[in-house]
Amino acid sequence: MLATIWSKGSVVMTVLESFDYIIVGAGSAGCTLAGRLSEDPSKKILLLEAGGWDRDPWIHIPLGWGRILQKRQHDWMYFAEPSENMNGRSIECARGKVIGGSSAINAMAYYHGHPSDYDRWESNGLPGWSYAEVLPYFRRSEDWEGGANAYRGEGGPLTSRYTTFEDPICEAFLEAGKQMGFSYTEDYNGAEPDGFARIQTTLRKGRRWSAAAAYLHPAKRRHNLRVETGALVEKINFDGRRATGVTYKKGIKTVTANANKEVLLSGGSINSPQLLMLSGIGNPEHLKDKGINVTVALEGVGQNLCDHTSSAFVFRRRNGGPFQRNMRLDRVSISLARAYLGLGGFAADLPFGITAFVKSRAAETVPDLQLLFWMGATTTAAPWLPPFKKAFADSFSVRVMPMRPESRGYISLASLNPNAAPEIHQRFLETEEERRVMRDGLRMVRDLVGQDPLSPFAGDELVPGTNHQSDEAIDEHVRKTMITVHHPVGTCKMGGDNDQRAVVDGEMRVRGVENLRVIDTSVMPDLIGGATNAPIIMMAEKASDMIQGKAPLPPAELP
Repeated sequence: MLATIWSKGSVVMTVLESFDYIIVGAGSAGCTLAGRLSEDPSKKILLLEAGGWDRDPWIHIPLGWGRILQKRQHDWMYFAEPSENMNGRSIECARGKVIGGSSAINAMAYYHGHPSDYDRWESNGLPGWSYAEVLPYFRRSEDWEGGANAYRGEGGPLTSRYTTFEDPICEAFLEAGKQMGFSYTEDYNGAEPDGFARIQTTLRKGRRWSAAAAYLHPAKRRHNLRVETGALVEKINFDGRRATGVTYKKGIKTVTANANKEVLLSGGSINSPQLLMLSGIGNPEHLKDKGINVTVALEGVGQNLCDHTSSAFVFRRRNGGPFQRNMRLDRVSISLARAYLGLGGFAADLPFGITAFVKSRAAETVPDLQLLFWMGATTTAAPWLPPFKKAFADSFSVRVMPMRPESRGYISLASLNPNAAPEIHQRFLETEEERRVMRDGLRMVRDLVGQDPLSPFAGDELVPGTNHQSDEAIDEHVRKTMITVHHPVGTCKMGGDNDQRAVVDGEMRVRGVENLRVIDTSVMPDLIGGATNAPIIMMAEKASDMIQGKAPLPPAELP
């Protein structure tokens, strides 16, 4: 029930009845929290999302990912500030603005991350976050097509399965990797996280299986869960240092909603620190410069931004592959319809097939590089035109992603207007070690593509070309072409009591205030070795137990 307090002109201020929990953001974490917390019928939950419902057919067709990314659909339209390291370019920073958040617009890859990532978190002052302690929450969240075992779950909300994309070049890459001395693993989310492997995805019956599909849609008809779309949260409300609710804008209405228990921020690594700063939580000097009264001084808000980057070499394909053949307009139109109806086929997957977790040099204790193989054309934006003719000159690429970057950027306020994008200072590849890892990875790609198993497939190097051999030439190629892999983390980092830059504690509670948590990728202290979607769903699963005062799941007993 809405109670009108006052109205003036076209602006209406209203108060919504109180809820137990208010969740800000319906992305991967927010959908997971809404699904789990609403399982208790005695608790009332409000989920607020600035975007709309995930009804666009392109969201649900796996091959539609390319269109979504290129056209920046269902996206906050963020760009990083221009960077000298990137030749003055402003790198796009696509973030989902829709029910499901970035899980509705990502490439659907499923990774736990390396076990050492979580053990590192624990050793740096976060008890309860070791691999053995987070693995039970990965298992609870997933429905793995291979069935349950010590590392994998079955029957959970989030479907995970091997890619179904088939192309003979995939097997050739695996053989080339073996010739170079790399191992092969059947399951990089299992006992052997290193080596070449088939990619795992969050697809179900040929359709994208986002956090919304997994957690929110099954729960949205529960009487105790209200979902408001088109609702931009403008500030967190406080009574002293106790969070009491939020104020949000929906159309012409400005609404105040009260939280009896907790406010849970799940806006992501850009929006969550922005909202904290707009609400008076952050670096006091920055807040005062913007004319914001300081509620709590936390210097770490917006700091510690890190993200995965990648650069690629592109090669001509000697003979067209299945991606080229199927992207002809008359063929792809039928494939898109079949995929939307859940009938499988070409458009029900992406042409990546395999990946590899490898070391840039023998001295590394764990893999520090991920290789991403794209088996389709990479040199044209609209490869399916014209109909009934060959779609394009085929090519393939191998993209290099250094997994644990050292550089750290930050988020700052550009305006007091909640609708205005914050400033995103990425600071990519600022250290020589990061540049070294990228160079070594790209040279590894050349060696890999030059192996005998790939000779029937690999033609000339199109980008950057074999004349780019020196460190300086490769670095220049990276500066011109490098992109984000869309894994920003760390801007509200978790940390122990001795970590002066920690924004939240090990239970994701914001320091210095009551009844306020941040539960999204911003709380990750640093990057894990892989994509961040599955890990943040795991973290939200773990947080749901913390919020409800439940005992944590027993640590995994691994072989």
